[in-house]
Amino acid sequence: MKKIMIFSLLLSSSFLMASIHIQSMPGNPQRQSVTNKNVILSYNSAIKDMQKIVVNIASTKKIGISQNLQNMLNNPFLKDFFGNRLPKLQPQKRKAYSLGSGVIISKNGYIVTNNHVVDGADKIVVTIHGSKKEYKAKIIGQDPKTDIAVIKINAKNLPFAKFGNSSKLLTGDIVFAIGNPFGVGESVTQGIVSALNKSSIGLNQYENFIQTDASINPGNSGGALVDTRGALIGINSAIISRSGGNNGIGFAIPSNMVKKIATSLINNGKIKRGYLGVSITDLKPDMKGLYKDNFGALILTVEKDSSAQKAGLKRGDLIIGVNGEKIKNANDLKNIIGSILPDKKITIKYERNKEIKTTTATLANMSNSEFGGNKKENYIKGLSITQISDQIRRKYQIPQDISGILVTAVKLNSKADKIGFKRGDIIIQVQNKTIKTIKDLNTVFKKYKGKTKMVYINRGGFVTYLIAK
Repeated sequence: MKKIMIFSLLLSSSFLMASIHIQSMPGNPQRQSVTNKNVILSYNSAIKDMQKIVVNIASTKKIGISQNLQNMLNNPFLKDFFGNRLPKLQPQKRKAYSLGSGVIISKNGYIVTNNHVVDGADKIVVTIHGSKKEYKAKIIGQDPKTDIAVIKINAKNLPFAKFGNSSKLLTGDIVFAIGNPFGVGESVTQGIVSALNKSSIGLNQYENFIQTDASINPGNSGGALVDTRGALIGINSAIISRSGGNNGIGFAIPSNMVKKIATSLINNGKIKRGYLGVSITDLKPDMKGLYKDNFGALILTVEKDSSAQKAGLKRGDLIIGVNGEKIKNANDLKNIIGSILPDKKITIKYERNKEIKTTTATLANMSNSEFGGNKKENYIKGLSITQISDQIRRKYQIPQDISGILVTAVKLNSKADKIGFKRGDIIIQVQNKTIKTIKDLNTVFKKYKGKTKMVYINRGGFVTYLIAK
């Protein structure tokens, strides 16, 4: 209490000693009168058309249970010990249901949504606003790295969204979140743009979120974030909450990113991304004195034979520009490189020893890179895997002391499913080989191809094993 009083006295003394001029806002504020009983303030005209193009998505998928336990019971060591007294479990399947939202983007039935709404679904049913008819949907393309997916229904002459330019958004703009929360039917919530260009949230590999305090509740995922013109400026994606309820911190994928990804998925069925071959970080406050610039992406490592190495880049270089566009931080560089197609030549501006230099690089294909994508050459059909990046580690809350390869998906009734792999497993060792990279996994699987091998996994913090043949 004394400290507060002292500070207050000192502050008062400074006002007495100094001469200041406090500036007032010019003009008189204008208020709209609402005294007229026949006038109702409403945003209905801005959102009524968008309400018609936000759909309800219900998906189901079958999940195997008891498979891993049966694999353990089939272990030859246990069989030798217990003989034939071990029980034979019948593999069981159960259905899992999820609800979400989507946005119609073409009159012939293309719908954009979050990837996590439809990922792994065996059946997807879409219901359109104002109709009880159910449409079966098929997946056109998925991009887990941005959590965007495109599905399609067989329909014609549908109303569809008009995209706004998300790069023109400003903090404080009024926005509306439209979706199907909790499966109770369509609803609209209102808020403002709380922040822009939010990254390092740990939700997706590529992040450039719009943050809003418009309520985004379970079931709103994949729904529309619109401005007061009724233009689509984002796809609702996630919230930050300790309780699971809305705390006014919601995130939407900006419309410019959605438009680009959705177009590529519709035209090509997949996303092609350029790959430079560097690991990067932001400048820390105590490092900025070492460089002329106080922004950029600092190179920590350069992969051997990568595009970056061929361009002459080295550890300690600070990348500050690509193709004339300013690089403010590591996330900027990752997003820009990921938005450029493979085999494209780019110009890189960087700082080394407080000298500004430029170089050119021809980008590689991320899907062909050891660290850039998911190699499918793992010799177990139905198993999707990924390298554990910093973003993946944050997203799945993987401790720093755990390394290995993350299982991102297991196809139903596939070889991987029958072995007992589950989504979220971390492959840490095969036979006596510690697994740290996808290359390690491919090498050991190739070595033991056709042979029985023990695969050690970390599942929920506990180490167990699977028998793979």
